[in-house]
Amino acid sequence: MEEELDQIEQQVAEITTDIEAVIPVLPDWVMPVAVVVAFFFLGLLVFRLVYAILNRAVAGKDLFWRSLVARTRRPLRLALVVASLFIGVAVAPLGPEQTDFGQHALLIAFMVLVAWTLHTALHIWTTVHLRKFTLDAEDNYLARKHVTQSRIMVRLAGWVIVIVATAAILMTFEGVRQWGVSLLAAGGAAGIVVGFAFQPVLKNLIAGIQLAVTQPIRIDDAVIVEGEWGWVEEITGTYVVIKIWDWRRLVVPLSYFIEQPFQNWTRDSSSLIGGVLLYLDHCADIKRLRAKTEEVCRNSTLWDGNVCHVQVNDFRERVMEVRVLASARNAPRTYDLRCEIREELITWIQKEMPEALPRTRETVSVDGGNRPMPAGIEVVGG
Repeated sequence: MEEELDQIEQQVAEITTDIEAVIPVLPDWVMPVAVVVAFFFLGLLVFRLVYAILNRAVAGKDLFWRSLVARTRRPLRLALVVASLFIGVAVAPLGPEQTDFGQHALLIAFMVLVAWTLHTALHIWTTVHLRKFTLDAEDNYLARKHVTQSRIMVRLAGWVIVIVATAAILMTFEGVRQWGVSLLAAGGAAGIVVGFAFQPVLKNLIAGIQLAVTQPIRIDDAVIVEGEWGWVEEITGTYVVIKIWDWRRLVVPLSYFIEQPFQNWTRDSSSLIGGVLLYLDHCADIKRLRAKTEEVCRNSTLWDGNVCHVQVNDFRERVMEVRVLASARNAPRTYDLRCEIREELITWIQKEMPEALPRTRETVSVDGGNRPMPAGIEVVGG
């Protein structure tokens, strides 16, 4: 038996010698690289198959599911390639150093994949959540609340994911990890310098969290900031964009809305009361003016049917100040309603009650006779 085994080993050695004589021996690095590359393309092939199956599964569904599959395309490809390479590095005939390098690189790729997946999942959840609300509604208070919270929290969470992922990747390197531990332990002057350097960033970051929780402003709020009236168009992680009524943009830091006073016309609801001031003569008939104002409000498509009042707000030596109050569903409609009431009333006063227009009075004493008086002067005594 032993003789037969020796003969077989001798024959195998001869065959191996003959093959090596015919075919030159390949370098040592070719086989490991070939195995890793093969598993890389295997991961791509598996991704194509899985993605084709998912596309076919959602082909007959609505836009949301198709968008969901399209948005997860790149993270899915990275996940399958990383999983395939993990197996490839494990089975490839690599040396200890090459194996450690490959596993380290795959560990970093896995951390990037986790951060990417969390960010994508956060975006998908936000999209699904905001599908219930629309900013185009007349009373969009609830929609503005959720849109503002979601956008601010998504941006803050995105920054947190990036920072944590970057820190985790850096901590996989021995030198950086020791430097980070030493810096945290030392603190002192370095910590103070870093704190002062990042003070504006940290202030806006904290202000963003406060805005998301307390919500002094929301997307599409009507506000007056720095004497400018407009709408909150965008809230980012560091600043707020105000779309002014004439289409200019006012960019304000987030911390401004925590530290400075400003006017928010739509803080609790979209409905607003607009005021119109009229300066009329003392002999103006307020009852007729009130009846005409109510008629204008009833005939207007902008009025919401709640508030329509006429009040004598002030009484001065030459004119009296009359204030007209009317309400509408939102700020733009309120502004247009004020303009409409102002135009209708001034036209009606000119035609139906011209004596209500402001006049200048003077008292003149006349010595007998019928001396003609200049126009616009009222004779009180003789």
